[in-house]
Amino acid sequence: MTEDTQARIGQIVRDHDVVLFMKGTPLFPQCGFSSRAVAILQHLNVEFDSVDVLQDQAVRQGIKQFSDWPTIPQLYVKGEFVGGSDIMMEMFETGELAQLFEAKGVVGAN
Repeated sequence: MTEDTQARIGQIVRDHDVVLFMKGTPLFPQCGFSSRAVAILQHLNVEFDSVDVLQDQAVRQGIKQFSDWPTIPQLYVKGEFVGGSDIMMEMFETGELAQLFEAKGVVGAN
């Protein structure tokens, strides 16, 4: 894991209000967990950027160290790590995720 990769991941997280590190793309998720994460964000009408970790092995490994979280997908909102698809699902079901987007000033969470 290079400092370069960590810096690159940090820049991506800082540059985007909402970013999902996932397997595949929002149009073609490559795993069920990534698909579920995309569906949750789309349901909340949240605009988000995504990073396909399958396209970059350094990022695929590096994101796990960056967040100290072992699985993908990973959601970041305004630079803050939120969690993976299970945490997103729990937060979605309780309304917590919509509240988080609202509190962070991310448009569309309705």
